[in-house]
Amino acid sequence: MAFKCHAKIFLALICFAWACQPAWADNTPVGWWLDHTGKAGIEILRCGGSLCGKIEWLRVPLDSTGKPKTDSRNPDVALRGRTLCGLSVLGGFVSDGEGGWRGGWVYDPENGKTYHCIMYMATDGVLHVRGYVGIPLLGRSEVWTRPAMALAPCAGG
Repeated sequence: MAFKCHAKIFLALICFAWACQPAWADNTPVGWWLDHTGKAGIEILRCGGSLCGKIEWLRVPLDSTGKPKTDSRNPDVALRGRTLCGLSVLGGFVSDGEGGWRGGWVYDPENGKTYHCIMYMATDGVLHVRGYVGIPLLGRSEVWTRPAMALAPCAGG
């Protein structure tokens, strides 16, 4: 009789753990983020076995002439006409198994440079993004936050 009772408790615990599992398994930065300036909304997605991200919202999507802002600082002249909206700015991130993501890259359209990148979510729900050259010690960190309300995706290229 005691075995049946323990088996039922054990089965109930397994069912409870299974029901809660998606919350534990999806502790990733997938979703919408505002960059450290609040000027751009980046949507982070699953891309195959890694994470990637695109600019999908801009506070000011148009330049002074009323046209969509472009990747004007890209070192490749052929890419300078790409619109910022829809531009891939993150890619290649894989979980490090400890709540962080490594092996990725981040593109900064403000200066047209691409950096190695690591990121992790803090316990308060913010995303720490660190772009670097060579080693993480030689880099810059930004803190991205979840938007307080839904952002309307811009029409990108």
